[in-house]
Amino acid sequence: MTTDDTTRTPHDRAVAFRALHVPGRPLVLPNAWDLASARIVADAGAAAVATTSAGLAWALGAADGDRLGRDAALGAVAVIAAGVRLPVSADIESGYARDPEGVADTVRAVLAAGAVGVNIEDASHEPGRGPLRPLTEQAERIAAARGAADAAGVPLFVNARVDTFLRGAGGVDDTLERAAAYLAAGADGIFVPGTVDPGTVKLLADGVDAPLNVLVGPGAPPVSELAALGVARVSAGSAIAQATHALIRRAARELLGTGTYDTLTGGTGYAELNALLGSQ
Repeated sequence: MTTDDTTRTPHDRAVAFRALHVPGRPLVLPNAWDLASARIVADAGAAAVATTSAGLAWALGAADGDRLGRDAALGAVAVIAAGVRLPVSADIESGYARDPEGVADTVRAVLAAGAVGVNIEDASHEPGRGPLRPLTEQAERIAAARGAADAAGVPLFVNARVDTFLRGAGGVDDTLERAAAYLAAGADGIFVPGTVDPGTVKLLADGVDAPLNVLVGPGAPPVSELAALGVARVSAGSAIAQATHALIRRAARELLGTGTYDTLTGGTGYAELNALLGSQ
């Protein structure tokens, strides 16, 4: 199912996006990083478009992990949101800000860019700090995001990312503790990357009182199995961008090495891509 957002207000788009998060019938997000990838994802039948902060940063010549500036990141989000007829959710890393008020400023900029959802992670990339922000500090950042969206009158879907598994900083109990605190602070969903073990996912789905989002890639259970475990959102994260860049590397090495072109077999047709980018 797709949603045509051309005549909807930001409030309506946010409500529509929120309704897509159903445990057992998950929202599946092949994450995009520019308008071309977003149009391709939409054309494939996605119900919404979500950005990958890593893929977006790489496309703009920066490393992931709070290295890209807010203006550059949200400028790219604005291009995507203006160029697709679907709700858009922006991966804003840890908020592109040092303090809660800065996170609120980022959320206001996200809404101005046309997105109706955000991912906010609790990983810390600052030198000398632990792998995760202190729980209380992160809850304050989530609350600031919620407050900014509510003040704007937009029910922005705040997806709070818990990086306990991804950063090796805790297990199920630690994750559930952080999830509960973030939900109390105003988050709408919980994103736990770093584990796709069915037993663990089931514990998280049962223990989180909100839609659960997991990160998938090669080796992960199929979407149908994750749905049966109670997952409400499935994200590819940076995996599609990584696969794309791997293709570029293989093709370049083949052309510069053997002088052949086999890697390029099966590419999307020029006319098809040109038409897709010329639509809207």
